[in-house]
Amino acid sequence: MIVYNVGIRGGLKKIRKADFNEDEVYLIDDTKSLYIWLGSSISKKRKELSVNKANLLNNKKEIPVSIQIVNQNKEFGSFLDIKDLLQKGINPKQDLDRRPELEIQYEETVELIDAGINPDLEAEITIAAHKLSQENKSYKELCSILAQLQLNLLKDSKSMLKKDIEKKTLEIFKSSSTYEELCWLIAELKAIKNKHSFTS
Repeated sequence: MIVYNVGIRGGLKKIRKADFNEDEVYLIDDTKSLYIWLGSSISKKRKELSVNKANLLNNKKEIPVSIQIVNQNKEFGSFLDIKDLLQKGINPKQDLDRRPELEIQYEETVELIDAGINPDLEAEITIAAHKLSQENKSYKELCSILAQLQLNLLKDSKSMLKKDIEKKTLEIFKSSSTYEELCWLIAELKAIKNKHSFTS
């Protein structure tokens, strides 16, 4: 189960515990369904933004699932068990322990650039990652692109075998990285590769 807190602007932050306050929105992916939990004070605009984010995530799944909207104090059936679990907190699996959820800070980066601040490497990666995330590639496609980039850094592209790419793609697919993290890693490796080509 993957749980996100949905920010005011639609940004996602992975969490392991939820308070279910009236001003919060949670997106909960239990692999069979996507639940959107809405606090009682959530505006219509924020609700629409959260539904759009859920649809975006669902469309990137290999097999889309049903999306269910759950309003505060109107929880039902199996969701009550999920709510109870999240209020206590989910214990992280040791093999999945990794850094906090990455969120592509695209709007903030554009605002800084519009204000006249020259983009640094991180800003360039952010813009490239956002652009890639808008191309609606499947999760598996991103895994394959990242696999090829990683292998490119380790060996000559001419010596890369199809089975090596497929093996690496599967490793990445099983790593539980989010869609946004894959976009960021791809943009980051491309930037490193371009910088190396320019300086060499």
